[in-house]
Amino acid sequence: MKAAVAQLLDAAVATLPELADVAASVPMVSTLERTKDVSHGDFASNIAMRAAKKVGRNPRELAAAIVDAIPASDTLSKVDIAGPGFINFTLSDAAYHAELTDILEQGEMYGRRPIAETPRVLLEYVSANPTGPLHVGHGRGAAYGATVGNLLKATGVNVDHEYYVNDAGRQMDILGLSVYLRWLESQDRGIPFPNAGYKGDYIKDIAIGIESDNLDAVSTSALLAEVPKDGDNQDAKEAHINALITSAKSNLGSDVFDAVRQQSMDAIRQDIEQDLGEFGVHFDCWFSEKSLTTEGRVDAALAVLQERGMLYEKDGATWFCSEKFGDEKDRVVQRANGERTYFASDIAYHFDKRERGYDVLIDILGADHHGYVARVRAGLEAMGYAGDDLDVKLIQFVALYRGKERLGMSTRSGEFVTLRELRDEVGNDAARLFYVMRSIDQHLDFDLELAKSQSNDNPVYYIQYAHARIASVFRQLDEKSLSFDSANGLANLDSLTEPHEKALMTVLSRFPEMLDLAAKNLAPQHMVHYLRDLATEFHSYYNAHAFIVDDANVRDARLSLVTATRIVIASGLALLGISAPEKM
Repeated sequence: MKAAVAQLLDAAVATLPELADVAASVPMVSTLERTKDVSHGDFASNIAMRAAKKVGRNPRELAAAIVDAIPASDTLSKVDIAGPGFINFTLSDAAYHAELTDILEQGEMYGRRPIAETPRVLLEYVSANPTGPLHVGHGRGAAYGATVGNLLKATGVNVDHEYYVNDAGRQMDILGLSVYLRWLESQDRGIPFPNAGYKGDYIKDIAIGIESDNLDAVSTSALLAEVPKDGDNQDAKEAHINALITSAKSNLGSDVFDAVRQQSMDAIRQDIEQDLGEFGVHFDCWFSEKSLTTEGRVDAALAVLQERGMLYEKDGATWFCSEKFGDEKDRVVQRANGERTYFASDIAYHFDKRERGYDVLIDILGADHHGYVARVRAGLEAMGYAGDDLDVKLIQFVALYRGKERLGMSTRSGEFVTLRELRDEVGNDAARLFYVMRSIDQHLDFDLELAKSQSNDNPVYYIQYAHARIASVFRQLDEKSLSFDSANGLANLDSLTEPHEKALMTVLSRFPEMLDLAAKNLAPQHMVHYLRDLATEFHSYYNAHAFIVDDANVRDARLSLVTATRIVIASGLALLGISAPEKM
């Protein structure tokens, strides 16, 4: 509907030579907004006020000239001028009927566009370290990322989903050590478990299945030799576990320790993939951090930086000139001992994304990564790519409440609620909607009791109930041995004259606009709010009017309207990764 009005406005402006520059630089659709008051029409444009100063005319006079130039169209019933120069457009009944017909003919494809070849977009999200099960905090990133991907695809964007597997570095060593120590414990050879180890029961489960020769070849005394005592302060904890890792590698042998670490990581990664799959979240690629080193990708990225004069030596380390590109300071990419930094891997990873042919990179990260954006963009720019091609979305934290108790999320302590436990308690549908119903810029207090309630206050229940109610109407139709003639319904849309019917048609027509808005801004909450508005209008209509009436023309027209409502609700829920039940 908005696009149709924009086309008429385009045609009008194009006939006025004085607005040629404006027409070339201002998309007419950007000047149109839905009115908040229906007495002002359906859409309002501020084009006359935006252009008046440029052409030296009074805004209302310019608006009148534009209105006079608008071509005759069945889409509009009225165009008038309001206030300082707004142009108000009132859509005709025929326009709404045509939109309703489009919904019924296009079905689930209504409002969607075919996939374009370019730009290619890579959407990276979740990317939780494979050191334990996903917790409820990860769930927000998973639901948000998957939904953003659905929205982008629905609007014609060529998008792939990627999970960055952090399978290298110290955390994987801590994981391997934790599993090994739990294996020793299972053999009645346990030692005091380190404070800095991973303590969850899942570590014990993994340890039971570990397969490797020579695990029992090391004595407890040999393992603990020259290992400082554990402590309560962070320095003591870290010194203790670092020494234990060194001792385990030395006494077991690197091959045995690596086998334990790899099996542990594989077990957790498989669990994460299964968990996400059950949550309706699927990835096109699981990218290994380790491959950046083993396949020479870090070397390749640093070679590009070196060739472009972006690296220098200082205090035995190699530094990247990131401050030149807007970062707060230069960054070390290789320490004096020859070890590459995490930052070197980060910029190599994003360089690799661009080298794989992706034009736009979208990273969805936790709020604690706020310092990450400038340095990675700096790396891309230094290697010849546009920093603005990287869009980083930071997700605020989730607080999960059961009653008044706030539940913890510490992976090492083992005191956390997993995503799987959350899904088991409230269901996938409630979890998916609750995670995306607020802007990611806001902290989310996840209310378990509300998510499980069957009440109008629970948005997922309220929206799904509208869909189920429509399905019940057609069951009632069958019970009365009546049929729905869609063609007759479309031929009699003029009989939809009730205020509830007009209000419902208006909200239905907004779906393509809300889809574009949510996709453009990477903001799924707009779709949630829209579906709740649509459900409200349907419930009001359902409570006020009978659909299965004696007059076949009115009955078929009303059933056409509720069928269109059913299509749009199901389509919107599918974009959010939520089911559309027939019964509740």
